Amino acid sequence: MSYLRSIPLLALGLCGFMVSQQASAEIKVGYVDFQKLMAEAPQVKSAMQSLQNEFGPRQRELVAMQNDLKARDEKLQKEGAIMAEADRAKAEKALRDQQREFSRKAGEFQDDASTRRNEEIGKVQRYLVNEIQGYAVAQGFDLVLGEGVFYAKAPYDITANVLAVLATKPAALPAQAPATPPAPAKPTGSTK
Repeated sequence: MSYLRSIPLLALGLCGFMVSQQASAEIKVGYVDFQKLMAEAPQVKSAMQSLQNEFGPRQRELVAMQNDLKARDEKLQKEGAIMAEADRAKAEKALRDQQREFSRKAGEFQDDASTRRNEEIGKVQRYLVNEIQGYAVAQGFDLVLGEGVFYAKAPYDITANVLAVLATKPAALPAQAPATPPAPAKPTGSTK
């Protein structure tokens, strides 16, 4: 009977020994400053330039419209006192109508630009996470941390290494980001 009671104790001791063996294995940990990636990655810069190219003409149109409104308002202020009542009323109405049109176009521009910017940022963020995962797999990391880390020793910060890999990739994002991490990259001086 005492033999049967010692089996659970032996199994428990064996499990503890196995867990301690796994715990003593070296774990490779890295840290990525995602904000720095978003500020410096060529893919982010390319996406922002693309947005600038896409929305630049509309922005220039709005600036020209705003300058025209300002000039018309100044002219009305200067010449309004000497204008006939009907002409002044007509000029004021035209100015108000143009100001409403400007406000409408500016609001649409802001909404469109904001929506597209959010789409592009989301696309870039998904791409960067995929690249970080690929880098981590290629370099044999067990854990890579990002936001929410209050302290990381410099050797654990692999941001520069990930940026170096990103610099070797095309600046323009692919049409569709791959669902799995890319093939392992060549080692670039990772740290343990």
